[in-house]
Amino acid sequence: MKVDAVIPAYKPGHDLRELVEKLLDQTVRLGRIIIINTDREYFDEKEYLIAPAVEVVHITRHEFDHAGTRDMGLRMSDADYVLFMTMDAIPKDNYLVEKLLSGFGRADNIAVSYARQLPKKDCNRIEQITREFNYPAQSRVQTSDDIKELGIKAYFCSDVCAMYDISIYRSLGGFKAPAIFNEDMVYAAGALDAGYAVSYCADALVYHSHNYTGRQYYRRNFDLGVSQADHPEIFERFNVKGTGMQLVRKSLAQICRSGTPADIIRLVYYSGMKYLGFRKGKNYHKLSLKSCLKHTSDKEYWNRLT
Repeated sequence: MKVDAVIPAYKPGHDLRELVEKLLDQTVRLGRIIIINTDREYFDEKEYLIAPAVEVVHITRHEFDHAGTRDMGLRMSDADYVLFMTMDAIPKDNYLVEKLLSGFGRADNIAVSYARQLPKKDCNRIEQITREFNYPAQSRVQTSDDIKELGIKAYFCSDVCAMYDISIYRSLGGFKAPAIFNEDMVYAAGALDAGYAVSYCADALVYHSHNYTGRQYYRRNFDLGVSQADHPEIFERFNVKGTGMQLVRKSLAQICRSGTPADIIRLVYYSGMKYLGFRKGKNYHKLSLKSCLKHTSDKEYWNRLT
């Protein structure tokens, strides 16, 4: 059984070096660690190509796509499984690959197995609560039978750290490209609808979190709204706003118990910016290209569409 890793990178820093070192020290050895780097000028090969298993492919910013770039990396592999990771996700221990592989043994039809994300040490309280909401301590196999109970969260998956069965991936046609965001969740939805399952592995642990500004939340959620507008066959079936409100209510309850007045103000502000960005993105078809470029966090995505 062979496992390769694919890591998209752009202006990498120390996190990528630490990630590569951690992946080289796993209990299950990776065959190849393929870094797909955007913009050669920002990549120091001496810093990251530290073992024969590590290789790099350079692309331009215009060529990068959340779905297409990952698909390119997967199709470079002749392994049985491919582990996708972002360059800022750090394995907690050397059992990550082993635990994700074990996730495929929880049922006969697992298409993808994804990890639990833990907040980094510098993570703010609001982001900590978000991690707890999206990545609980209990593992679970998600199937189409769970849609009634979980709603849209039955389709949840994250390519921050997720392992794919390559044969199933190819049989399903892979990621839908181009994609501004959410290629992982769109793939998971297609897998569940085709009778496959998704394995959430709470014992496969990575550190990953961001302390975004309100403006960054707005742009990120604009892109999220665009991705959902592009796939009404998936997202129009669910009350997505209801899931968002669950997170807001949980965050508010926890912050009221253990936070500060400033935390409450930040939560209200961040939640408002998320909602405004999401609603704008959901209605992007009504906007001009120039307007979309003002709201998005991925200008090259829109430039590629022209």
